[in-house]
Amino acid sequence: MAENDFVTAPYGTWKSPITAGLIAGTTISLSSLAVENETFYWLEGRPAEGGRTVIVRHSGDMAEDVTPAGFNVRSRAHEYGGGAALVVDGDVYFVNFDTQRIYCHRPGDAPRAVTPETGGRFADMQLDRRRRRLICVREDHTGTGEPRNELVAVNLEGRAIEVLDGAHDFVSSPRLDEAGDKLAWLTWDHPNMPWDGTSLWVARFDEEGRIGTPQKIAGGSEESIFQPEWSANGELLFVSDRSSWWNLYTTSNHGILPVFPDAAEFGLPQWAFGMSTYGVTRDGRIVASRCQAGVWQLGIVTGGRFEVFDLPYTDISGVRVSGDTVLFAGSSATMASQLVRLDIATGEHTVLRYSSVVDLDAGYLSEPESMEFPTAGGATSYGFYYPPANRNFEAPAGELPPLIVRSHGGPTGAASAALSLPIQFWTSRGFAVLDVNYRGSTGFGRAYREALYGNWGVADVDDMVAGAEALVARGVADPKRLMIRGGSAGGFTTLAALTFRDTFSAGASHYGIGDLMALARDTHKFESRYLDRIVGPLPENQALYRERSPINHTDRLECPVIFLQGLDDKVVPPNQAEAMVKALTAKGIPVAYLAFEGEGHGFRKAENVERALVAELTFYGRIFHFEPADNLPPLEIYNLARS
Repeated sequence: MAENDFVTAPYGTWKSPITAGLIAGTTISLSSLAVENETFYWLEGRPAEGGRTVIVRHSGDMAEDVTPAGFNVRSRAHEYGGGAALVVDGDVYFVNFDTQRIYCHRPGDAPRAVTPETGGRFADMQLDRRRRRLICVREDHTGTGEPRNELVAVNLEGRAIEVLDGAHDFVSSPRLDEAGDKLAWLTWDHPNMPWDGTSLWVARFDEEGRIGTPQKIAGGSEESIFQPEWSANGELLFVSDRSSWWNLYTTSNHGILPVFPDAAEFGLPQWAFGMSTYGVTRDGRIVASRCQAGVWQLGIVTGGRFEVFDLPYTDISGVRVSGDTVLFAGSSATMASQLVRLDIATGEHTVLRYSSVVDLDAGYLSEPESMEFPTAGGATSYGFYYPPANRNFEAPAGELPPLIVRSHGGPTGAASAALSLPIQFWTSRGFAVLDVNYRGSTGFGRAYREALYGNWGVADVDDMVAGAEALVARGVADPKRLMIRGGSAGGFTTLAALTFRDTFSAGASHYGIGDLMALARDTHKFESRYLDRIVGPLPENQALYRERSPINHTDRLECPVIFLQGLDDKVVPPNQAEAMVKALTAKGIPVAYLAFEGEGHGFRKAENVERALVAELTFYGRIFHFEPADNLPPLEIYNLARS
């Protein structure tokens, strides 16, 4: 085919090299872990190995798996996990998914369990060298009622476990100072989530290793603290949103001082353990990542300035600093996630590992356009718009593309401008995509997050609708083929938009929420009071929960929906999707339901990632009467004749 020779074909029917099998089978997840003496460690999530996560070590020019076969590095604390591995002096400590026990893995030896089989889930480990113990978080499920979340010390020789702090509903982020004399950590209590209000504590150890009386340094019910760290000179650093932005602060003899005031985010909502946005160099400077309007930069804080490194990345995560070396995960609109080594002195960077080795022609990639658009109540919302893009195809004259509006999870998550092959899967087939940072999203300050308080199911839905209508008004989206999709909390926004608005013609709920009362009753401890803030406290707001729950208003839902659900999901149990499917089937609405054995909150296995994408494409094709170019397996759609 000549350079500018296009095949004319309807949107949605374009043939694309970005297949569901390619996405599922050739893409891995990457999370930075540690840097030690120019040896780099990271975590790889491998869908092709059943979603198994392994630790990889890179030294010189060679990368090798550290985790032996039969082990899967993943914590289930808070269900979302994180903080499942620690590297100190070449020794690796990790949580094995099947047993949730901590193992010590020394080079040349087999992994050895250092915690008993007690029903505990562990995360966020720190090594107390002086006392030969690990200090970490334990979520104890052995009792009745809610699990107990405690800060504990695990003796590495005898497996004895001592509770250091069990006085709060939640603990995280234990950090020992360099001498091992002082410990800092975070706590929070119901009904707060960690991005609502956390407290930062410091306590000293006595000569016997017993912890002294904790002193509260910062935080409270209306201030979120993130990632405490000790500097080499004994100052305690942390991120706080006391200014309405997550900024860096330090403690000293003069009290708490801002390191670099900025209208930008240097922190993140702590959905998982072990998150890191900054680190300290050998000479005490801070290397940090910051987010402004959904775009991330990496820089160094020095002399009251933030000097940005010249890097090609717009999304940066997992910043780890050792000496003058930084390890992080970076991506951009045209580059999939990659593990990157940065030399601070020279500013030079080297890619150590790619999440995908597929070399895609830029002619199949849609580059995002950052959008601001007015929404309900005179507010402004944000998003990234992706037009259809395929170097081999063009649409018939006058045809407008179908639009998929994406609702991220959280709802404190954030849409990013980084390359997303699942988004390109759609755009290269002739769909337009709008990825919305609705009110409640991270990256725009505390006030924007709090705009969702009391308004979940209203403000977020308004923003999704406003974004779709803005693109229709621009003449770049077909008003009769508007779709909305989302997972988890984004699935609730999706179902609420389909139920309470008439903007969208079809939707896809990935492990989404249909019944707020059932969610409040059935979900796990970490999120058991989450809805107090974003909907309202119970029991006095039961009527509001029923009013906002799509399951109670299926009489108002008149368009087709596909539901995709993991049967082992403890965050949003399968009964949520099953109740919605039953109600829509009885009503005669076209509906499809795919349930995946062995999957929890999100799909990790390659075959399920592929099946979910293909099923959604099949569903849209049959609902809107177009024939995708892909070889699609059968999909049962109840009540399809009605469409």
